[in-house]
Order: sequence, then structure tokens, then C-alpha cells
Amino acid sequence: MTDTLPLSADDASGEALFAGQPVRVVERDGVRYTLLGTAHVSHASVEAVEMAIASGRFDAVAVELDPQRLQALTDPDTLARLDLVEVIRKGRVALFAANLALSAYQRRLAEQLGIEPGAELKRAVVLAGERGLPVHLIDREVGLTFKRASQQLGFFGKLKLMMGLGAGLFSSDEVGADEIEKLKQGDMLESSFGEFAEESPELYTTIIGERDRYMATRLREERALQGVEPAQREVLAVVGAGHLAGLANWLETDTEAPVPLREQLEAVPKKRNIPWFTLAIMVVVLAGIVVGFMRGGMGMGLDLLLIWAMYTGGLAGLGALLAGSHPLSVLTAIIAAPFKPFRLSIPAGAFSALVEVRLRKPAYADFLNLRDDAQTLKGWYRNRVTRVMLTFMLTSAGSAAGLWLAGIQVWGKIAG
Repeated sequence: MTDTLPLSADDASGEALFAGQPVRVVERDGVRYTLLGTAHVSHASVEAVEMAIASGRFDAVAVELDPQRLQALTDPDTLARLDLVEVIRKGRVALFAANLALSAYQRRLAEQLGIEPGAELKRAVVLAGERGLPVHLIDREVGLTFKRASQQLGFFGKLKLMMGLGAGLFSSDEVGADEIEKLKQGDMLESSFGEFAEESPELYTTIIGERDRYMATRLREERALQGVEPAQREVLAVVGAGHLAGLANWLETDTEAPVPLREQLEAVPKKRNIPWFTLAIMVVVLAGIVVGFMRGGMGMGLDLLLIWAMYTGGLAGLGALLAGSHPLSVLTAIIAAPFKPFRLSIPAGAFSALVEVRLRKPAYADFLNLRDDAQTLKGWYRNRVTRVMLTFMLTSAGSAAGLWLAGIQVWGKIAG
């Protein structure tokens, strides 16, 4: 049985206790959930969290965080323990770059508004710990959200998303008043995507709608783990104001078993790692080379192979050079790019980036300065971590451009 309870200023759950922040109360299965809607960039939200926990009426605290985001908020040395080689080998460069974009956006907000985004969530965890209250991390991991969102987008949607994140990464402009006001009523991930989230229903559903249900499921899952007689009858859930209505609705109405539902919302369908678009272009180019051998003999065929190697390897090497990579990283890009047909699923930039990280291993200070350096183009070249990312991205971009240009030149030579 579920019930949404009204608020009263005279009641302990009323608005007077929460510094005027929006609140919804849902009672289900013997547990009373007080959902506190906060703005992630508001001193009033921090005050509301402090007042609520200080009241002593709650048995547990839940927050809109996952373990990775909590660690980033509470441990400044998290990035210093990052294994960059593993990031490259496991193909997580795009996700790492997206996290850098989000981090840079949050840093801009902190500098402009004088408060760290998510300060109220961090404060809730700290105060709960001081009082010995259980803390439940109910949000889905950012990596899973990005992956699920990415799978909902087509090629051009993904390209637009990456361009939008890149623009936000290097922007030095102040966050506009309208965007800040939207953030106060919305969600950090949604705001970091900017207008693209509004234009893409698929993206909005993944980063907002799904997470509303996910967090409601996590709350119900924690209740199920406690048994029939829960010790935590009063739970304070601190979430962004944009999640309040959806979270309350799912908490009231969802009847699916929480554990399998959570697993379903965490699942990222495995797709065959075959880049069909790139493969199709490559087949066209290689077909042209085969035609060249058949029509012009060995001489023409070798000329076409040379064109292939010059464009793919040359532009990949140029990309690495523009990234300020080590000479051996540039050489690796030049050698690896022409062999793309033999390793379709591995970007050309992976090889040059691995060489770069081995030859110019990032120092401890590079990781500590990562969030600040990621905000400026100059910082990306100065910091060895971000320069590895640049090596990966620009080498891969050069290789892709070389593939197109090689195709044009090959078929142009045949037609001529």
C-alpha cells in the first residue's frame, strides 16, 4: 500500500523543517520516505539538509549519488589513482572525456556561484556518518547512464552529443542566469547536456525518466533487504528537485520486484562491436584498389595502396602531431592507421595514445590539476593526462578523415 501524505508547516515533515525546499512524503510498506528536492547549487539546500538531519527524526539517509560520484565529491585524490592505460585498453576514452566535460562544467559553476555542485549531497553523507545513520546511494552510475543514453542515439546524434560536450568543456563563459535557474529546478546531468537534452526525447528519458524509476527501485530494494520489520522506518531521500515528482510517482505506483528491475535498468545490451558505417566505406575503398590491380596491373594497384597509406597514415600522424604528441607516438599513428582493415574495432588513436602514456607518463600533479586544466585548451596541452586524450581523439579523427579522402582519390584515379 502506498500513500502520498500532505505537508503541514506545523508537522515535523512540513516545509518549515526544510528551509522552504520542495518536499514530498510517500509511505509504503511500513516505511515513510521524505523526499527532499534540492538545487545542486544552492546554499539553502545545504541548510535544508542540515536542519532535516539535525531534527533526529530519520533512521536512514538516501542520496542521489552512486559510489563513483560520492568518491569524487569526498576524495580529491580519486583521479590520481586512475589507471590511464586501462582506460585506453578497455575503450573508455569517450566516457572519460565525457566525465571531464561534466567535471569542468561543475567547476565553472562552483567558481561562479561560490558553492560546489552537489554540496548538499556531500553534506548529507557527512552528517549521516557523524550520527551513525545508514547511507543509501540510490542513483545509477554515470557510466551506465552515458552508455544507455548513447545506445539510444544514432550516428549523428552521438556526434552532436560529443560536439556539445566538447564545446562545454572548453567554454570559459559564465553559465547564464536562465541555465542556472533551470539547474535549480532540474538535474546536473541534464543541465550539462544543455539544449541537446531538450531536443532529444531518447536522451531525456535515459538521464531523467529512467533514473527516477531507478532511484525509487533502489529505495524499495533497501527496504526489502531489511526484512519484514524494517529498522529504518523514517528515510530521508535527498534528490535534485527535477526528480521529485517522478521519484514520488514511481515509489507510489511501481509494483515490479525491485532487484530484477534494478538489474534491468542497469543492463547495457551488448552489441556486436562492428563499426558498419566505417566498414562500408572501407569496403568501397578497398574495392577500388582491387579494381585498380585488375585494370592497371601491379603498377596501378601499388600506386593506389600508396595513396591509401599516405592519406590514412599521414592524416593520423598529423592528428597526433597537432595533439603535441611524442615523435614516437606520431610514428605509431602513421604506421597503425593503414592497417585499419585488420583491426576494425580498435581506433587508430588507441595505439598512439598507449605509446604516449608510456613515454610521457602523467605525474601525480597532472591528475591533481586535471579538473582545472580541462577547462582550457592550453591546459589540455599542458596536462599529460589530457594530452593523451588529445592524442587518442585527434589521431582517430585524422585516420577517419584519411579514410574518406583515400576513397575519393582512389576512385578518382580509376575513373581518370
